[in-house]
Amino acid sequence: MTLFPLAAKSLWNRRLTSALVVMSIALSVTLLLGVERLRTQARSSFANTLSGTDLIIGARSSPINLLLYSVFRIGDPTNNVRWASFQAIAAHPQIAWTVPLSLGDSHRGFRVLGTTRDYFQYYRYGRSQRLQWVEGREFVEVFDAVLGAEVAERLGYRLGQSMVIAHGAGEVSFALHDDKPFRVVGILARTGTPVDQTVHVSLAGIEAIHVDWQGGTPIPGQQLSAEQVRQLDLTPKTITAVLVGLKSKTAIFHMQREINEFAAEPLLAILPGLTLQQLWDMLGVAENALLVVSGLVVLVGLTVMLTALLTGLNERRREMAILRAVGARPGQIFTLMLGESLALTLCGAALGVLLLQGGLLWAGPILEGRLGLTIAGWPPSNYEWRLLMAVLGCGLLAGLLPAWRAYSYSLADGMTLRI
Repeated sequence: MTLFPLAAKSLWNRRLTSALVVMSIALSVTLLLGVERLRTQARSSFANTLSGTDLIIGARSSPINLLLYSVFRIGDPTNNVRWASFQAIAAHPQIAWTVPLSLGDSHRGFRVLGTTRDYFQYYRYGRSQRLQWVEGREFVEVFDAVLGAEVAERLGYRLGQSMVIAHGAGEVSFALHDDKPFRVVGILARTGTPVDQTVHVSLAGIEAIHVDWQGGTPIPGQQLSAEQVRQLDLTPKTITAVLVGLKSKTAIFHMQREINEFAAEPLLAILPGLTLQQLWDMLGVAENALLVVSGLVVLVGLTVMLTALLTGLNERRREMAILRAVGARPGQIFTLMLGESLALTLCGAALGVLLLQGGLLWAGPILEGRLGLTIAGWPPSNYEWRLLMAVLGCGLLAGLLPAWRAYSYSLADGMTLRI
């Protein structure tokens, strides 16, 4: 009988202990690869959310805060931008296009974005990909709504259905604009970005539902019907942020400085890519800490394996002695123990990869729905393969000590043990 089938039979005879060791290694590998996958895929997903936009303009605050609420729908603005300021900026000769954004409302936990039809023309994601339609069209009427793919799928909306927008951005709201329902006129194709979790309406629609509201509540005795509101001037007074495209890339920094020194009100202009890099730099310490913790968990799993092999070795001294008696050389005993440690590590790593894939199948839709993160499954990246190879190498190193102990046992030592 060759050594590796012998190692397999030996592990099978100790299957309960072996199963616990394999599970401990598998869980540690799942954590290690999961942290790495989440880190890299989150960066990729965030980086692909917006492309082709030169500047993002909002009220003066933290650049990262402006990026998060304007692009990723995370958090809330500290202030708004006056419509007159937006018009002045849009008229600048260096600016090719602008897309105003208005946030602050929601629908059943999904953010509502007020914008113009230029949004569907100029918004780009990934490698300058345009928004595509599953069905329907852009909003035209005041109370038209265009849904992201995730909104339509999770809530089961179809074209022509009515929906009510809630005041505020919370998942649960008791302040509903139920007297002015919107009608679904379009559904966007999936993008893997926060666009999928967004309800898009016109700026006029946002203004219309707040005409008879003040301070977050309806004005008593001044409720207007949808038909009455349509007759009013629905030009917005303020907006949340502006996406800007320039005619020349060489004018980016000059335009940024000019907007940051805007005299009419304090504004902030950021470069999306540069600000995103600042965000990753800020999170880099936490990312590295998570990887270190994951690595330590892997070491704990391998230590469990080492402990199990060493503990069982004393009980297997007669087995080793019998193998020596039937002709097994010391080197073969050494190889047998290394083979057992490698087999345990390999099975644990394989099970860890399978657990990760199963976890991604289960948690992937949740992460995409709540955070807009698209986490890819199989296959592992090149770096993840290197991590797996490192785990196997560490498993072999962990098996050196019990292998050496088995190697050093003499035939006489094994045969003189009492039964």
